[in-house]
Amino acid sequence: MESFLQKLKRLDAYPKVNEDFYKRTLSGGVVTLVAAVVMLLLFISETRSYFYSATETKLVVDTSRGERLRVNFDITFPSIPCTLLSVDTTDISGEQHHDIRHDIEKRRLDSHSNVIEARREGIGGTKIERPLQKHGGRLDKGEQYCGTCYGAEESDEQCCNSCEEVREAYKKKGWALTNPDLIDQCTREDFVERVKTQQGEGCNVRGFIDVSKVAGNFHFAPGKGFYESNIDVPELLEGGFNITHKINKLSFGTDFPGVVNPLDGAQWTQPASDGTYQYFIKVVPTIYTDIRGHKIHSNQFSVTEHFRDGNIRPKPQPGVFFFYDFSPIKVIFTEENRSLLHYLTNLCAIVGGVFTVSGIIDSFIYHGQKALKKKMELGKYR
Repeated sequence: MESFLQKLKRLDAYPKVNEDFYKRTLSGGVVTLVAAVVMLLLFISETRSYFYSATETKLVVDTSRGERLRVNFDITFPSIPCTLLSVDTTDISGEQHHDIRHDIEKRRLDSHSNVIEARREGIGGTKIERPLQKHGGRLDKGEQYCGTCYGAEESDEQCCNSCEEVREAYKKKGWALTNPDLIDQCTREDFVERVKTQQGEGCNVRGFIDVSKVAGNFHFAPGKGFYESNIDVPELLEGGFNITHKINKLSFGTDFPGVVNPLDGAQWTQPASDGTYQYFIKVVPTIYTDIRGHKIHSNQFSVTEHFRDGNIRPKPQPGVFFFYDFSPIKVIFTEENRSLLHYLTNLCAIVGGVFTVSGIIDSFIYHGQKALKKKMELGKYR
C-alpha cells in the first residue's frame, strides 16, 4: 500500500516549495493586484454573457408559397392636402387596388405640422337637395334617383349617383375627368370645395396594407390614378405638386428584437421642379425564434432611391413610389442559451490565462531588476 502511495506521490504536478524559500517583492504585489482586477472584470463579463441569450444566424432558401405581406407605414407630406392624396397598389400578377381607405388613417396638418383633423375615411361634404337626374331634370319627391354619367354610360340603364361613380365610368372609357366643377355629383359632394379649402395643408398617412408576396409597388400619389397600358395616370392635376415627404416608419411585417428599418426617419425635400420619387426595395424574409421557441415571421429590407424629374417627356406621375421585390434567401435568427460547461470552461480559461500571463510579467520584472541591480553593484551603472 505504501509503495502505491509513493508512486502516486511522484505523479504530483504541483510540487510544494518551503515558505522559507519564498521571496515577496513590491512589483509582484502590484502585478498580483492588477491580475486580480482583470480576472474579476472578465469574470463579471463572462457571467453576464452566460445569462444573456446568444443569437444564431442561418440562411436558407425561401420555399414558402401563397403568403401575404403586411406593409406598415407612417409618412408625412407637408405640402399635399389629404383630399388629393391617395394610396394605390399594383403587382406583377395583375392585382390592383386604387385609393385604398380601409386600415388607413389620414390626418390633416396645418403649416406648422399640427393635426387639424384625423379620419379613416375620406372627408365628405354635404349633399344639396334635389340632385340632377339622368334625364336632365331635378329629383322630385317620390322619384328614384339615377344620376347621369355625362356620356360615359355603357348602357341606357347605367346610373352614376356619386362623383366616384362618374370617375369610374370615365376611367373605363379611358377619359380624364379634368373639370370636376361641371359634374353635379362632385359639386354635391363638395369635392372641389374641399380641394380649395385644404390648399396649403399637409397630410400624414398612417396604417397598413396587405399585398401578395410577389413583386409590385405601392405609391402615394396626388389625385386618384387609373391603370391603363401599364402606366399609372393621374386624373386630377393642378400644376406642380410638392412631394416633399418624411418617412416616420416603414416596415414589412411584425417587428422583432434587433430589427433595423433603414427608411425610418428618412426625409426628402423636393427641388424646384416636381417629379416622381422612387424607392427600390429588396425584401428579405426573416424568421426570429426567441428563447421560448416562439416564432416571429417578418421581413428585413434594403433600399436604393431615385428621383425622376417632371420636366421630361412623357411626364411621370408625381408621387412617392415604393417598388419592392423579394429575395430568394430567408434569414433565420434563433436565440440560444449558452451551456453551463461552456461557461465553466471559459472561467477556467480566464483564471488560468491571466495567472500565467501575470506570472510571466512578474518574472520578467523580477529578473530584470535583479540583473540591473547586479550591474550597478559592479559599477557598470552609476
